[in-house]
Amino acid sequence: MAAVSLENWEERIRDPKVECMSSDEMAALQSKRLVDVVKRVYDHVDFYHKKMKETGVEPGDIRSIEDINKLPFTTKEDLRANYPFGLLAIPQSDVVRVQGTSGTTGKLTIAPYSQKDVEVWGECVARCLTMAGLTKDDILHVCYGYGLFTGGLGLDFGARALGAMTIPMSAGNTKRQMMVMEDLGATAFACTPSYALYLAESIQEAGLTDRLKIRAGIHGAEPWTEEMRKKIENILHINCFDIYGLCEITGPGVAMDCIHHAGLHVNADHFYPEVLNPATNEACADGETGELVFTTLSKEAMPLLRYRTKDLTSIDHSRCACGRTTPRISKFTGRTDDMKVIRGVNVFPTQVETALLSMGGAVAPHYMMIVDREDNLDVLTVMVEVDESMFSDEIRKLDALRDKIAAILKTALGVSVRVKLVEPKSIQRSEGKAVRVIDNRNL
Repeated sequence: MAAVSLENWEERIRDPKVECMSSDEMAALQSKRLVDVVKRVYDHVDFYHKKMKETGVEPGDIRSIEDINKLPFTTKEDLRANYPFGLLAIPQSDVVRVQGTSGTTGKLTIAPYSQKDVEVWGECVARCLTMAGLTKDDILHVCYGYGLFTGGLGLDFGARALGAMTIPMSAGNTKRQMMVMEDLGATAFACTPSYALYLAESIQEAGLTDRLKIRAGIHGAEPWTEEMRKKIENILHINCFDIYGLCEITGPGVAMDCIHHAGLHVNADHFYPEVLNPATNEACADGETGELVFTTLSKEAMPLLRYRTKDLTSIDHSRCACGRTTPRISKFTGRTDDMKVIRGVNVFPTQVETALLSMGGAVAPHYMMIVDREDNLDVLTVMVEVDESMFSDEIRKLDALRDKIAAILKTALGVSVRVKLVEPKSIQRSEGKAVRVIDNRNL
């Protein structure tokens, strides 16, 4: 397999007129679209009409993108409260599809799309695929799930807009995935990073690494670290790219990193990003970590104002080496709702992943965090798979390895950790989003 090349990279921009637009031109476009969308939701969505009335804001108060901080926030709880079509801004007869995600209450979080919304979605994903060096001559193997989850269909729409061949495998049956990849000559594949790692290990074990034509991996739907990216890339000898999206905004295609991996380029002509201090709601400076908030600028069916994603990131408005001027968000450090407070310390799964991968081949990059409360104290146990070469070692060596992992995790997290070493492949693999944390505290 040959990785994506840097050669003639500057030519691989799908829409230079927009993606390389000056900051003033982009602000003018965003301002026009924001004024339009605010008027539409005020006139056609009762929820926003009431919310804006309550905060003393009228459409005439919004004259440019700089006025966005006058607008109210929208949360996932607002979407659930208005289930299924309470936030619809167009007649229901104009909705051509519905996407959704599972919710903690048993009800779905629903996102309706107009025909134009679907076309914009496909175009945004096509921009992302172009960032990964893909063209109409590529063959994209999609092993994201198809259905209400946006992953499979989003990549499918993007490949269609690009003109590339799509293999809509969906998730599951890893042996079949590998067979079809080889037989049909896939040049890129798309799935969650946790499944990509599992698939890469399976390809390596099957001796298929040099027989496949894969050059690029498109991975998203869950936070992952640079260490995990390098692990997948080193196994398969490819370039891996981080694609971002969420069902409520438009699924994958909101942002992705280019070959320089210096942040994820946001398609800011359609989705306006803010990074805010979650405690004060004040805008963060470039490079400062905060909560990502999006306003949809062109969505017809369910436009959202200042939607709080709960994803933690930072933003960079400088021009990228690839030539794009669109703002870039950093890889996510986690989510405000993924964060666990353990004995007063904020702990994220990505911190555990980074620490484990820093140990090289001693442990496998598969883990599970279990949080319990014993005698009114929080206890964090991290289950870690030991590499096959280590598991047969004598108990004394395994004890030393466990102590070493515990020390590394304590340094990385700031809290002491119980480490439980488990056999290779004993932690359940996920074909969708990986479950990394079990919290038994019932907080």
